[in-house]
Amino acid sequence: MTSDLSPPLALSMGDPAGIGPDISIAAWLNRKAWQTPAFLFIGDPQVVHDRAALLGQEIIIRETDAASAAGIFENTFPVLPVPCLQTVVPGVPDSRNAAAITGAIEMAVALTQSGSTSAVVTNPIAKSVLYDAGFRFPGHTEFLADIAGRDGGKPLLPVMMLAGPKLRAVPVTIHIPLKDVPMQMSAELIYETCMITARDLRLRFGIEKPRLAVAGLNPHAGEGGALGLEDDAVIRPVIERLCAEGIDAVGPLPADTMFHDQARATYDVAICMYHDQALIPAKALGFDDSVNVTLGLPFIRTSPDHGTAFSLAGKGVARADSLLAALHMASALVANTAVQGAR
Repeated sequence: MTSDLSPPLALSMGDPAGIGPDISIAAWLNRKAWQTPAFLFIGDPQVVHDRAALLGQEIIIRETDAASAAGIFENTFPVLPVPCLQTVVPGVPDSRNAAAITGAIEMAVALTQSGSTSAVVTNPIAKSVLYDAGFRFPGHTEFLADIAGRDGGKPLLPVMMLAGPKLRAVPVTIHIPLKDVPMQMSAELIYETCMITARDLRLRFGIEKPRLAVAGLNPHAGEGGALGLEDDAVIRPVIERLCAEGIDAVGPLPADTMFHDQARATYDVAICMYHDQALIPAKALGFDDSVNVTLGLPFIRTSPDHGTAFSLAGKGVARADSLLAALHMASALVANTAVQGAR
């Protein structure tokens, strides 16, 4: 738990019918043992009250603002109210509460961009629930980029990174069908993804000269063209360009030999061509303690690397490990960024 009164983290509630309230309550209840950074929960206080009662936990909830949250965090669970329109039943998502879900995210971003909170930490959402209410983004990552780009007037390229103790992995293409990947993974997209990743590893993570290992698209990285042309025609020229500009990048590498212990010791981040190429090894190596970090935004955003787990909501069995890791990583990235900015 933080001992100073620096701005708290903004923690959005996620889907209230999922485990977001459960793990947020757990993070606060264990704040001393887990050294939980101070956060402001943005969501429905009634949901927190009802979920704590269902879990048999006694907590003192206080509706407050960002300015007071850190000061009261030691003794009360601070909530900035964003009410749900419909009564929340754990495990039963309701698209009529979509406005509260997205509203909490937008409020978290607004507070962070104003400096009232130090970073955004998002609890899990269920995109299918939001789609029923007209949500038009593939996921959290793209929605956050849209919010961040509204004031700047130009679209931002959000970069998803799964970061755990054993692996950092970035997918170049994210929430698209596998059949569309070869058409979407343009040289410019790969280049921009690598540049944003290298920049944020320096700025946010304090890695002076990040080492990028870039995966090929095809088996054996194309086997010299025998198993596909994209690796040599699209990916390799990008790596040559990156190296010419001073970025430490190697590849395209066969993805099936990139993730064992010896290989991982040679790089700081794996740049992968599609969603599962990055997320399968990331989650296999650190399912409970990996964090979803969005790079390329003008603010810090982290999230647990798991979903809403509706079947676990309100049952007292949801693990808060990944949320705790997301809170701690957000706090560390804030500190790293301050150090880098002071240089």
